[in-house]
Amino acid sequence: MNSKITFLVLLLIPLFIWAQEDIPSKPLKIEAANKLDEKGKTDKGRALRIPDVIKDNPEINFKDSLMGRKPVKMLPEKKLLQAGHKMKIDPKVGPRTAKEGSKDHFPDQNLGEVKSNGKFVGIVCRDHEYVDGDRVKIYVNGRVADPNILLTGAFKGVNADLEKGFNQLVFEALNEGSSSPNTAQIDVYDDQGQMIYSNKWLLSAGSKASLIITKE
Repeated sequence: MNSKITFLVLLLIPLFIWAQEDIPSKPLKIEAANKLDEKGKTDKGRALRIPDVIKDNPEINFKDSLMGRKPVKMLPEKKLLQAGHKMKIDPKVGPRTAKEGSKDHFPDQNLGEVKSNGKFVGIVCRDHEYVDGDRVKIYVNGRVADPNILLTGAFKGVNADLEKGFNQLVFEALNEGSSSPNTAQIDVYDDQGQMIYSNKWLLSAGSKASLIITKE
C-alpha cells in the first residue's frame, strides 16, 4: 500500500512543477479596447498610411477639352508623319498644267507631205506626253475613218486606201484632256509595213492637223 502511494507522489511532482512554469511571473495589464482622448472621444489610433503610387496628379480640364482648347491626350506625343510622306507620283497621270509649248490657243497645224505608191497606208497615233484623256477624230479624203480615238500610251489607228494624186489625212482634236493642249505622235506605215513618216502635233480643242500623202 505504501509503495503505491509513493509511486503516485512521484508521478504528480513533475506535473506540479510544469503547471507552476505556465503561471506568468508578472501580472497581465488589461486596458480598454478604445481609449478616450482628452476631449472624451474615442481614440481610434493612427490611420493606416498607404503610399501614393501616383505622385503627379494630371491636371485635366474636361470642359476645356470639350471646347477644343486643351484636348485630352490619351497617347504620348510623337512626331507622326502624314500618310503618303515622301511618296512619288507617276508623272504619266499628268498635272493639270499646260504641256510643252504652252500658249492660250493652238491653231490648225500643217504636218507636211509624204509620198507612197502602195495600195494603202497605216496611220497610228498615241499621246507622247501625259496620258490625260486626249481624243481625236480621223478623216481620210473628207470621210470619217474613226469618229473618236482615245489617245493612250500605246499606238492606235486606222488603215486608209490611197487614191492617185493627193490624199488628205485630217486629225481633229475633240478635247484637250485634263492637261492642255491635245498632244500626239503620229506614225505612217506603207503597205509593206515600213514607216515612211513620223511627226507630232499640239492642238487646242477644235483645231486640226493635216497631212498630205501623194500617190503617183
